[in-house]
Amino acid sequence: MFVKRVVKQLIQTVAIKNNGDIIYDLSMEKLKEEDIKWYWVDFQEPTENEVMLLSSFFHFHPLAIEDCLEFVQRPKLDFYDKYFFVVIHSINQDTLEADEVDIFVSDRFIVTFHKKPVRDLKNILQRVGKESLLQDNPLQIMYQVMDKIVDEYFPPVYKLEDLVNQVEDNTSDQTISELMEQVFDIRSELNKLRRTIVPMRDLLYRIISSSRLNSIKEKHIYFQDIYDHLLKLVEMIDANRELSSDIRDSYLSISSDRMNRVMMTLTVMSSIFLPLTFIAGVYGMNFQYMPELAGEYSYFIVLGLMGLISLGMIYFFFKMGWFRFHKGTKL
Repeated sequence: MFVKRVVKQLIQTVAIKNNGDIIYDLSMEKLKEEDIKWYWVDFQEPTENEVMLLSSFFHFHPLAIEDCLEFVQRPKLDFYDKYFFVVIHSINQDTLEADEVDIFVSDRFIVTFHKKPVRDLKNILQRVGKESLLQDNPLQIMYQVMDKIVDEYFPPVYKLEDLVNQVEDNTSDQTISELMEQVFDIRSELNKLRRTIVPMRDLLYRIISSSRLNSIKEKHIYFQDIYDHLLKLVEMIDANRELSSDIRDSYLSISSDRMNRVMMTLTVMSSIFLPLTFIAGVYGMNFQYMPELAGEYSYFIVLGLMGLISLGMIYFFFKMGWFRFHKGTKL
């Protein structure tokens, strides 16, 4: 019985020859042949031996390799002798946490390195030299990768925006405590996205403004488009954070107003019963000689007095405006 072993290919290559031919899955040794115009190598979930290729085959700077192996908190751009190094962040659609993607770019190659899969990156690999990418070069591939990653920012932002609107409308008639819990969860996720998207916006601004990236000038309009998308995303996140903050403050005000009304009701009731309790306490004392106890109508007189006191206090509180409660709790 033979068992077929399936080996998942985690390093993918595509090479463009000088005559325009496109070769996929070319071996690493053949990438440096003279008839290769430029090539793209993608490292996905690389092993230790594959990581060693960054130094043994490509001879990248040790600091850049170190950044590939460790999570870099903010996207960055570093310049080296014959290439530049970019760190960008993709977003995990489930957890909204940032995943790092490292890119080395020169005139002859582009190398992408990521420990976790990137959505639709394989499609970009398969489209090299086809359709609208007939004029591809390493810089254009870098644009395609960054554009695809930034496009993946939009779905979670739109989803959170819909949740904010649902909380604001409260069509399901949830309680304030349930709505407040949702608001805090939404703000937490918005802050996660903001910590990823704002540094990416700053990185794109540096890329399109850098005087050292002369080749970017030819593709300026493309990277400017990514920057515009990031500006829109940041504005959406800030607007939703401000709206969620307003909703939170409004619900806190409503909750505080309800608490004040409850406390006012209890205060009124306590104030009305306070003199009645005093009278009842006086006549509840166990003294033998109390003139009122012997009267035939003393019981009814005391009850009438207590009723008059209660009605008088209710009328007094009404004239003071204590019973004028505001109606409605919608935002």
